[in-house]
This record gives sequence, structure tokens and C-alpha cells, in this order.
Amino acid sequence: MSTTNKPATIGQLRESGYRTRTIKEEMRQNLIRKMRAGEEIFPGIVGYDETVLPLVENAILSGQDIVLLGERGQAKTRIARSLVNLLDEETPVIAGCEINDDPFTPLCKACHLRIAEEGDETPIHWIPRDQRYGEKLATPDITIADLVGEVDPIKVAEGRYLSDELTIHYGIIPRTNRGIFCINELPDLAERIQVGLLNIMEERDVQIRGYKVRLPLDVFVVASANPEDYTNRGRIITPLKDRLGSEIRTHYPRTIEHEIAIMEAESTPFAAEGIETSYPQFMREIIAEITHQARRSSDISQKSGVSVRVSITNYENVMSNAVRRAIRLKERQAVPRISDLDAIVASTAGKIELDTVGEVREEKIVEKLIQRAVMKVFRDYFEVAEFEQLVAGFEKGLTVQVSDNLPAMEYVNQLARVGGLRVAVSKLNGHGSPATIASAVEFILEGLHLNKRLNKDEVAGQARYRRG
Repeated sequence: MSTTNKPATIGQLRESGYRTRTIKEEMRQNLIRKMRAGEEIFPGIVGYDETVLPLVENAILSGQDIVLLGERGQAKTRIARSLVNLLDEETPVIAGCEINDDPFTPLCKACHLRIAEEGDETPIHWIPRDQRYGEKLATPDITIADLVGEVDPIKVAEGRYLSDELTIHYGIIPRTNRGIFCINELPDLAERIQVGLLNIMEERDVQIRGYKVRLPLDVFVVASANPEDYTNRGRIITPLKDRLGSEIRTHYPRTIEHEIAIMEAESTPFAAEGIETSYPQFMREIIAEITHQARRSSDISQKSGVSVRVSITNYENVMSNAVRRAIRLKERQAVPRISDLDAIVASTAGKIELDTVGEVREEKIVEKLIQRAVMKVFRDYFEVAEFEQLVAGFEKGLTVQVSDNLPAMEYVNQLARVGGLRVAVSKLNGHGSPATIASAVEFILEGLHLNKRLNKDEVAGQARYRRG
């Protein structure tokens, strides 16, 4: 329907042949259309194609409300927001209505009175799909007034009775009528508010100031929760659990490739004037592997989870450190190195919860994660036996200095002195620029150190690799 000939009144809408659909019918039909056309249904959601998204599609086809269970940073809210793509581009509502009333079957008393007076000449308004989504973060202090509504004292002062429906100031759920309502961290709602939410979903009514108001709202509900809290032993009432149709378990990225894809898509791009940035593949893999190691670490509480945001912020901080070095050394290229990994302590420490006995510093935990990740990625690229010639050179007294403030050309100069290093650097695509060579050299030397083939002395931010 073009912009110029859209119906502007209820009468014109009826003459156009427009048929009202419930929100669940609308989403189901649009999902089927997109599936048949081969369109992308959940843009930007990575790693869920074979696990979570088919279950979401099943729930929509079944017309069921959804609860997404998962630890923090598992794209629960993003999935909820992406459901907007399954709504029609525009939907007609009675103009000026607070709760997006259907022109043919209005709910609120104000719209009934208006239609009784104006009939088919009652004006309508077309709202875009993004205005049909409402979202609320559950907190213990949320009230029924926030979610459903409250008596407006100004309207009472104008002469209306408290029992008059026209005195109500509607909350976020009625204002999302004929749309999608998402409530995050559902168990954090007080139990009495959960009961009120249940009444809205099941009985389609609510009591406001002792008056029962019938609200047969048309809302698709999506909730999110931590699995630990979403039990009858936790903070959720059983009847509300029973009302939500599909319980879908989310998860963290199961492969390094998915973790990398997410952190690259979500990280803040760098635009330092006059500086060319590049991220070696092995450094990407190390950043992603650090997060995967954290999710398996016995030192870190797995109940609260290790969010993908750890990968994203670590990815950004390591590049920031490389850019800062390039600026200070007046270099034109910024490429992250192993020595830049110290920058992730600040971006990791606040996002993990330790699960250890006694006083253990977060910095030590992060250091262990870095070492495990570097060793894992190094072994993916190399066999230690490949470096016998290189190690032999160190046994003759060769040493190599590294630092996050060392100019890239210093690594190029050292590369010429270390036999057997050039081939390994080439295997990492460490060619074309001094900065790329520096990154590859540090990775190889650190990998050999962690595999106990080289010793490492660290003093005042600098490291020296040697043998013996």
C-alpha cells in the first residue's frame, strides 16, 4: 500500500478490504513468507542457526510466548529485538489512542466513545514496526503502575470518578498492545508483580486501585532469565512459568570462529588519522580463546557466565594499545602483539566473578588465561619440533628483546639474526610490514617459552627471551 493512498479513516480502511490479524498471526505469516523467500530472519545473530533459532521459529509458528534462558551476554535481548522484523512495515491504529487500538475492535473506553461520535470518519494513524516494540528491565522496585497503569490524579481532578476507566494512565504493556513486549531478567520482578503480569497474560484483566479493568491485550511476550533464577526454588512463580509457551536455552559461541565473528561485528572500529590498522588472524584467535578458556576455568564462577562482551572489549583494548604505541613511536601501522595482551586485564577483570578460596588477584587469573590461550593457538599453527634450528641459536647465547613500546623495525633487525625464524613468520603471513613481522615474532617466541623451549626474563615492561 503506497504512502499516497493509505486509508485515513476507519471507513476508508474498511473499504480497502483490510483484515485485522492478531500479533501472533501476523508474525507467523511473515515468518512463513520469509522462510519461503529464503530471507534472513534474524540478522546479526551468530552461532545459533542449528540450536536456538529453530526453536524460536517453532514457537512463533505455534503462536507461543517465549522465555529465553541463558547467562549474561548470550544475545537474548538481541533475539527479542530482532523479532520486530516479523511485524508488518506499518499497522493502522485509531489516531491518538494510547494503546494502539485496532480500528475495528477497540479496547479502551475513549476510543469507543470517539467511534460512537464520529463513526466511519474516525481518523486512523499508521505506525511503523519499530514503534510496536516495548522493553523493560525487571527490577525489584517495579510496580503494577509501571507495567499496567495507574489512576491519573489530574484526570480525577477534572471531575471523573476513580472507577472511570478514562482516569487510567496506561503502563508499558498496554502501550505495547498489538506489538512485542520484552521483559529482561524476569525473576527479578517481585512476586506480587509477577502475579499481575500473569493476570494480564492469562485472565486479560487487572485491578487498579481496587477496580477491575478488562484489558484483552494483543501482545507477544518475550522474557529473559538466568537459568539459576528461573526455577520454583528461585525467584519465579510456577503459574507464570506455565503460562510462557516455549522455554529456549541460549548458549555462548561454541566455536572460535563464531566468537571472532561476533567480536569483529560488535567492536568499535578505529579511525586514527594517518595510522593503518591490521589484526593478525592468530591474534584474533588468541583473544577469542582467552574467553573460551575463561568459560572452562575452575577459578571463575560459571553460574554468572563469561559474556561475549569480554571478547569484544578485549579485542578493542588490544588494538587500542597497538594504536597508542604507533602514535607515540610515530609509526604508520598499528598491529597488535603478544605484549599488548596486558591491556585486557582492565577489560576482563570487571566482567568475571572469581570462584576461588582465599585472596587471588584477578590479574593472576587473567595472566593464566592468556598463557593457556597463547599455547593453544601456537599448537594449532606449529609443532615445537619445527624450531630446532631456532632453539639451537639461542643455545649459543642468542637473546631477543621484546616490549609493547619497541619500534617494529627493531624486530625486523632481530629477525635477520635469528636462524629459522623467517620461515615461521612467513607461515603466519608475517610479511609486508615491520609491524606485522613484530607481531609474528612475539607470538613465536612466547609460544616457545610456554612450551618450555625458551626462558623469559621480564623487567620493567620489557621481556628478554633466552636459552639456559
